[in-house]
Formats: sequence, C-alpha cells, structure tokens
Amino acid sequence: MSVITQAMILAAGKGTRLRPLTLETPKPLVEVGGQPLIVWHIKALQAAGIIDITINVSWLADKLMNTLGDGSQYGVNLHWSVEDDEPLETAGGIFQALQTGKLRDEPFLLVNSDVWTTYEFAQLQDYTLSADQRAHLLLIDNPEHNNGGDFAINNGLASETPIGEADKYTFAGISVMSPSLVDGLVAGQPAALAPLLKQAMLKFQITAEVITDNWIDVGTPERLEQINDFINSKGADNHCGV
Repeated sequence: MSVITQAMILAAGKGTRLRPLTLETPKPLVEVGGQPLIVWHIKALQAAGIIDITINVSWLADKLMNTLGDGSQYGVNLHWSVEDDEPLETAGGIFQALQTGKLRDEPFLLVNSDVWTTYEFAQLQDYTLSADQRAHLLLIDNPEHNNGGDFAINNGLASETPIGEADKYTFAGISVMSPSLVDGLVAGQPAALAPLLKQAMLKFQITAEVITDNWIDVGTPERLEQINDFINSKGADNHCGV
C-alpha cells in the first residue's frame, strides 16, 4: 500500500462571484472563521501528514505567495506553480505543476481552495489507485446551488449518467488524482478537468464515494456569510484545520 505524501490546492481563479471582496484580495485569502480559507486546507493537510503542497496561482499571485511564504509557519513545504497572465484552468494547472516538477509524478490529493469542509484528509492518505484508475472523487448531497448534481455512482464507479434510479451527487472538489489523467495536454494551454474526468468515466477509470461531512462551496458573499455564521454558532473544534 502506497501512502500519499503530496497534495495540490487549486487557487488560480479570480473569484469573480465574490467581488468586490476579491478585487484586492485573492479568493483563497478571504477570511473564514478568523483565518484565510486556504489556511484551513493547509492545516488540515498537515494534520493528515501531507506536508508537500503545491499551489497554483495567477490572480494576485504575489499577495498569496507573500502571505503564505514557504509554508514553514504551518509546518509544510509550499511549492508555488505560477500561471502568468491568464489561469490555465484546473487540468492545465495540474499539467504545468507536473511538467515543472512542482508536483511529483505520483498520485496526489487534489483540493479546490474555495471549499470548506470538516472532512479529514487522513482518510484518503492510504488510498491506492489501481493501475488503470485515474481518480477517486468525493461527492456530497446536492446543495441548493447545484440541485441537478454532477455525477452518479454505479457499483463504486463514477458516471455522468445515472443507471436506473441512482441519484446524482455534487463533486466536493476533493479527490485522489493520478498524473496520468492529464497525459497529452499541451504546456501553456488552458484545459478544464471535467471533460477529462468524463472521458475517463466512459472507460470505467474513475471511482467515487459519498461523504456526509460539513461542506460548503464558498463561492458567493451569501455562502461566505453562511459559513462564518456556522462557525460562529457551532464552532469548528471538530475541524482538523483548527
């Protein structure tokens, strides 16, 4: 059994839905419960023993890098993958991080910087991808802003189309990823992750599971207020990033 020792946090987006807040503050640095949103992930990854963390940046990159530095203040090693001018999107960002050696050519934990969750990453540290498996996705019950869901699960395999009465769930933005998923991309060319996942699903190469932990996509001012209210009222003592 191999142990996953590296992670990538996707943090290159402009956060347009959170404007004007994100005009001068990169979205990952927006405060949630008294600390930057991305710091919750960094602390949670460190608590899980995953200390090599690659972060792709573009919009207001200098602010993000200057604030977090090399990660030593959190007990981790941060590796910055800078995307000049325009972001390379999710798959393109992963491909550049691999091509430049910021991310090693082995399975890694992939986390969207704009989600907040109490899920403990240690539960995925020992996850082993099979030879032809490209990714293992975490799904959640559909939030109000994504009623239709993203993917279904059929016998442990993720699919875009449900079989029979199977439900569709929302991708939680957390996964174990094989570098082979982005094989064949072109350096410097933007590429989204979803089409690659859907292609691999047709070959039965993507698995998934549903989690029930607290989770929110902090994508709008309303949801930012919602998660801050949740933390203020419920506390976050059970969050491994506290």
